Amino acid sequence: MSIAYIQSIGGASGDMLLGALLDAGLSLDTLRQELNKLGVEGYELVASQETRCEVRGTKLTVSVRDSVRYSPQGLLDVVGGSSFAPAIKEQAQRVLTSLWEAEGRVHGESQDVLELEELGSVDTLVDVVGVVLGFDHLGVTEVYASPIILGAPEPPRWPGGYPTPAPATLQLVASSGAPVVEDRPIFEGAGELTTPTGAALITTLASFQRPAMSITGVGVGLGSKDPQKFPNVLRLWLGEVAESGSLDRQDPDKQDNVVLLETNLDDVPGMVLGYAQERLFDLGALDVWYTQVQMKKNRPGVILSALVPEELEAEACRLIMRETPTLGIRTRRVERYVADRVSVPMETEFGVVSVKVKSLGGKPVGAAPEFEDCRRIALEQGLSFQEVYQRATAQAREEFLD
Repeated sequence: MSIAYIQSIGGASGDMLLGALLDAGLSLDTLRQELNKLGVEGYELVASQETRCEVRGTKLTVSVRDSVRYSPQGLLDVVGGSSFAPAIKEQAQRVLTSLWEAEGRVHGESQDVLELEELGSVDTLVDVVGVVLGFDHLGVTEVYASPIILGAPEPPRWPGGYPTPAPATLQLVASSGAPVVEDRPIFEGAGELTTPTGAALITTLASFQRPAMSITGVGVGLGSKDPQKFPNVLRLWLGEVAESGSLDRQDPDKQDNVVLLETNLDDVPGMVLGYAQERLFDLGALDVWYTQVQMKKNRPGVILSALVPEELEAEACRLIMRETPTLGIRTRRVERYVADRVSVPMETEFGVVSVKVKSLGGKPVGAAPEFEDCRRIALEQGLSFQEVYQRATAQAREEFLD
């Protein structure tokens, strides 16, 4: 079964979802041709390749020339009178209805008398119907999503304006029971990150979980904002549902209290990187690694990545800030599957060597001697490391594996 996973990194909107679909393989010409079935005019679709915080993606702009404002029923009637397949009509009308119900709740008005401003334009129609069409043309049968990013809660910025998050967005989240990302300092001052249309599409079409899947494609949709502290982007993962039991057939433990810390560095000597890695491991990091990247102004750089237990997140961030020149660190919760493992002493022809034995579902499936023990023996006895390691490995497999 083909599925899609919506990963909201810096917000979500109808335009961002459409941009991600185009970036993932939906043809702009196909989208235009299909939207012509609505029988409405006065708009233009423009797609461009841009970046947000060095993240490349597709920015879709819906330029509206027609100032006509539709009523909620008027927009539903346009969809109902189109030549789309019944399933497309039904999904698009469900999204629009959830949007109108939220707006009606906020304004205390029924759909019959509700007057729309921005949401009553053809832009809303294009976003909603376009996203539904995009999933259909890419063969997606199920949609899933990460928690919604509402942004920092802030009061109106001008007289008569609305607060962040927008009342309709918050109502959609509340009505669906959707999970939301916790408040984070990096969102302060960025304003609205998830729009009512984006919230309506996600809460209506998606289930809030990430299933076991094989990923076959990724699309990145860009928002109109470009804050310095985070990328205003949305990623769309496309793939297939993993075969039942393919990940948990032997019952590995699933950990969800792990945090991934990342920061880009382009002005750090190697000795500083090595020292920072050592300190992170001493702190209790589960893993630390560096990835070479090309940064702005053609500077070669590295990404420092550290996987730490949730309770060490703040302390690890302080360590990275103190030991490197970075000005900011990206954080996100991750889940991982972990096999059971124990360290067992083994008597060999060279002396005692500790062996890591990996088990799945109580059954040993791997055994490997500890590097440091083999290194010590090789140096003390004047042997090659390969000889010690290979003989210890063969003995460990014989003793601990079936």
